[in-house]
Amino acid sequence: MVTSKLRALQAYEQKVDALRKEIEGMRHELIALPGKHGFASMAAFIKELRRAEKGGGGKPGRRRRAKITPETKQKVKSLVGAKKTGKQIAAQLGISLPSVQNIKRELGLVKKRG
Repeated sequence: MVTSKLRALQAYEQKVDALRKEIEGMRHELIALPGKHGFASMAAFIKELRRAEKGGGGKPGRRRRAKITPETKQKVKSLVGAKKTGKQIAAQLGISLPSVQNIKRELGLVKKRG
């Protein structure tokens, strides 16, 4: 009876050793993941994973801030000349209505009050 229990113990120890080796291999794969995907550190990789999990980062429903370039300002100017509304201009250029209004004010395309 004792010998059968010793054999069973030996078999379990072999299984444990095999599992340890498997875990060590997985650990090495995990450590190599950031480098495989072009990240300098594990922290940067985890940060990007968390951002991706949230759906691209930021609060849901919010979009990224648009870059207002001189070309954007020229397009606003030409669309104002084509009698487009601020809302139409914003939708066409992918910028907000307040941005359109600010550009129009900057270019002197709005009437002064009073």
